[in-house]
Amino acid sequence: MFETVPDYFFKQSGVIPYRIHKGELEVLLITSRKKGKWIIPKGVIEPYMTPQESALQEAYEEAGVRGKIADSPVGIYEVEKWGGVCTVTVYAMKVTKVYDDWMESDFRKRAWMSPEKALKKVSKKDMRELISIFVWKFGK
Repeated sequence: MFETVPDYFFKQSGVIPYRIHKGELEVLLITSRKKGKWIIPKGVIEPYMTPQESALQEAYEEAGVRGKIADSPVGIYEVEKWGGVCTVTVYAMKVTKVYDDWMESDFRKRAWMSPEKALKKVSKKDMRELISIFVWKFGK
């Protein structure tokens, strides 16, 4: 059913990219590769990377953005994948650069939106909870 994957694949990190646009907080969501659902950039933490370095790399590859990542995570959620459970540590990232063309632009969409709209677009309950925590911590 599932090919054996290395244990480190089950440790992942991601970001909630954000900016202040016209005085309002906005977050950036991307679509998933297979189903086109709205999600945050995330991925496997490579053995040679810290969770923050990995999260920054995923933001660049999946969403075409660079920025400054927070020192401490917004929170953690779990997702079932590869026949196991992945633990995803999520950080806030203030976007400082947006690229018009990026590595995964051929098969992902991205959109800036209000946190309220993002909460309606994201289908995973755990991800919605982290966006809510992000707004509480960083939206002030």
